[in-house]
Amino acid sequence: MNNLIELYGANTGNSIRAAIALEEAGIAYTARKVDLWAHKQRDMPYKALNPAGKVPTLVDHTQTPPLIINQSNAIIQYADAKAPGQLAPLLPGPETVRVFDRYFFFVTDVIAPSHAAFFLRQAGLDDAAAVIDKCVIEQLIFAESFLTEEFMAGGFFSMADISAFTIASSVRNRLDWQSHPRLSDWFHAIEARPAVQRGLNAFL
Repeated sequence: MNNLIELYGANTGNSIRAAIALEEAGIAYTARKVDLWAHKQRDMPYKALNPAGKVPTLVDHTQTPPLIINQSNAIIQYADAKAPGQLAPLLPGPETVRVFDRYFFFVTDVIAPSHAAFFLRQAGLDDAAAVIDKCVIEQLIFAESFLTEEFMAGGFFSMADISAFTIASSVRNRLDWQSHPRLSDWFHAIEARPAVQRGLNAFL
């Protein structure tokens, strides 16, 4: 355990995405589970770290004052900066551009709409949520075209795979995997990675 870097989270896609990034980057940290069912995210000690009362939150005590990051995708960027070459190519160039292009595809075209559908369902707007959910599935299926090599951005694991995997995990029971063998092979290969398994279990 490393108390110098703490990751507060729960068993949610956003928290797991952050944990997988830290694990894959080889960054030592301590996972701090926030009990959402008990509304611990609304307690003042936690809200002092994350005023929005959401997860995840990373606290890096190696910096003065401590660095606090509240967005999962920013935590991925933090991990990439702290361990260069682990989540994106070390040097700038076409391969790096492709990693970020695919990474932001999943962040903006798949994950963000999925979040919108979640909030619509909570508001009782199920029909509107269903339209967006359908688009999420369609975009994931479209992403199979990225898999001309082993991973989402080429022949190496990257942050694009992290963002793709966590959203695919959340809808895995709604995907027709048999009709998309390349996507299925990719998904199960990512799921089997030891660092991904550690990230998946960080807040259980």
